[in-house]
Amino acid sequence: MKTTIGQYLLDRLKAYDIEHIFGVPGDYNLGFLDFIEDDKDLQWIGNCNELNAAYAVDGYGRIRPMSALVTTFGVGELSAINGIAGSYAESVPVVKIVGMPSRNVSENKKLVHHTLGDGEFLKFYNMYKEITVAQTILNKQNAKEEIDRVLRECYLQKKPVYIGIPVDVPNIEIEVSASIDYKPESDKKILNKFIDDVKKELEKSKSQTVLADYEVNRYKLNKELQDFIEKSNLPIASLSMGKGVFNENHKNFIGMYNGILSDDTVTSVIKNSDCILLIGVKLTDSITAGFNYIHKDCSISTIEIHPLYSKIGKKIYNDILMEDVLKELANNIKFNGNIKHDDKDIKSTDLSGKLTQSNFFNVIEKNLIPKDVLIAEQGTSFFGSEAIKLPENVTFVGQPLWGSIGYTFGSLLGTCLADQNRRNILLIGDGSLQLTAQELSTMLREDLNPIIIVINNDGYTVERYIHGPKRKYNDINMWNYTQLLDVFDVTLHRESLKFKASTVEELNKALSTSRKNSSKLSLIEVSMDKNDAPIALKEMGKLFSSQNNY
Repeated sequence: MKTTIGQYLLDRLKAYDIEHIFGVPGDYNLGFLDFIEDDKDLQWIGNCNELNAAYAVDGYGRIRPMSALVTTFGVGELSAINGIAGSYAESVPVVKIVGMPSRNVSENKKLVHHTLGDGEFLKFYNMYKEITVAQTILNKQNAKEEIDRVLRECYLQKKPVYIGIPVDVPNIEIEVSASIDYKPESDKKILNKFIDDVKKELEKSKSQTVLADYEVNRYKLNKELQDFIEKSNLPIASLSMGKGVFNENHKNFIGMYNGILSDDTVTSVIKNSDCILLIGVKLTDSITAGFNYIHKDCSISTIEIHPLYSKIGKKIYNDILMEDVLKELANNIKFNGNIKHDDKDIKSTDLSGKLTQSNFFNVIEKNLIPKDVLIAEQGTSFFGSEAIKLPENVTFVGQPLWGSIGYTFGSLLGTCLADQNRRNILLIGDGSLQLTAQELSTMLREDLNPIIIVINNDGYTVERYIHGPKRKYNDINMWNYTQLLDVFDVTLHRESLKFKASTVEELNKALSTSRKNSSKLSLIEVSMDKNDAPIALKEMGKLFSSQNNY
């Protein structure tokens, strides 16, 4: 059958469960945006700027199988590049679509706007090569095959891809047949060899423990992980980048691993294990106390299981899928794990009076319910949230590897739209909010209902604990945050909720009212001392300060 290139691209995006496309209009993408707006199965989400749009698709892609962003050439795509780099670093499947000048313009090297004035039209495309796993520029001859190839790589590798679509291309008709979705398969021979070698490794081991992280979330293999743990009866800890990867109320869950900053339970279990299974784990500095591990010697053996390969020590086993590895390990290997640990609640019982970083996160924990989405900005919010015990099926979103401040406010827009049956709770500091606050306008326009908690502690607390606690560069201008709802809603009259809280009682009341008014956006400004911070952040600040030689 015949269709246009623009429509074929949209049809393939819809096949990957995309219902919303984010971005900013520009004259090189307007023709393609017509296709989006005219498609009854898609909704265009116009953002306030391209960087916020890139953050939004990152959030969307953590909930849905894939997400898509459209910008114009040059100025638009470079404005978004920081957000796309974050998606690459943290393995989020994002399709970056760029409306480009016509082929006649580029082939004749015309000095048009949004270029560098040198007649070169591939410089920005080449920049994106470093932060995408597949790239293409569409034309009549390659469109169908290239669209299928690039989207397949995005879905398989869970990382961004780049599609350039010149302004004269979307309306071109092409002949298409039914697309065949590629499903990867494990190499059975390599898989069997890996299982045999795991058995040999375990013959030397007396006790094993599992550390699980974000790659399990990206490939939606949480059920397979839980089945493996229940059959193996191994103790499991998660890392903060993948917090919530495993049910934190399960009897085998021992807590959060954070290197030498881990609690006594996790530290004890890890110390008594001579073999660690790393499932979907990348050991970065911000989730391992600056690479300060509990085991400081090389006596402990490691078995790594990643989505598309596995590893024992330094030996790599390519072309075997995590899904298959977990099933084989669960059904064919006997493990020895020690899951005896104290199940004591060591939370502070002082849940009254002035809000502090300590009791704030206790209040948040007590107000979470199953299936919420909890989003925590890098800084006090993220490090404080590490200690929260999540109810079952709560999704946790943070960005500890890329760590771009302001990310979570844009991401919140994406996570809200990805599943509008779930309540989203954002914890964000005042300094971070000021980078991306204008996206509140888009949330109001789309009539979304998150609970936004702004921690007003007068500046960059996380930076103060790394260096320059009294330096001017860690200060920010004070805003009246609750009044932003009025600034960004002149005609819609969404009847949003706004609160200010400086005590536990005020915060509990604000959260209770927000829950009862589940259809309304709620903004809660929480005041805390600027020198107050979660213990984990204080300790991490010291380690980062040392790591940076301050």
